Amino acid sequence: MPQKNLRFGLFGARGIKGGDAVAAQLDRLAGGIATPVTSKRGWTARLNYLTRTDHARAAAKAAGLTVTDRTLKAWREGKRTPSKASLQKIERAYTAVRRQNVARHLLKRLNRDGRGTRIEIHPLNQSQVPQRNKRVLTHRTMNVRKWDRLVGAWAAGDSRELEAGWDDAIGDLGSDWGGYEYVTNVGFAA
Repeated sequence: MPQKNLRFGLFGARGIKGGDAVAAQLDRLAGGIATPVTSKRGWTARLNYLTRTDHARAAAKAAGLTVTDRTLKAWREGKRTPSKASLQKIERAYTAVRRQNVARHLLKRLNRDGRGTRIEIHPLNQSQVPQRNKRVLTHRTMNVRKWDRLVGAWAAGDSRELEAGWDDAIGDLGSDWGGYEYVTNVGFAA
């Protein structure tokens, strides 16, 4: 792709990859436990979510939470508390399992039987870029009809595929698509 930004931010532009912005919005739509994992209530709620069924346990194990039943029991009974490393594993596993569980529902709502969902693209921040190097970028809206690749990459935690899915989606912007590889935000609802 000839318009790929090879040295993003060279002149002071700020933003995030469009695929990362889509992932952040999907995470907000997916919801979940609001209490931080560092509090007892937070990690207990996440453990309950990850261990309530055999399917959830298998998904948590696949996501990297490999602790013994004895350790889980000690954590639940308050005899021990998870270490910082274990808390990070709990959070990563919770995020991965939560994404897998809500992906199908979000995909159905975003695709809307082929009608798609309207998104708002907020361009990158060029306030620190010298005037001679600024691009003319405006707030854009467009309709994304096929969310399969984006939601699938989000659920799998695959950032490269998410970026490729974003590039496919913004291809509908025409010749201006290269200016929206990096953005400040992408907004949509499901």
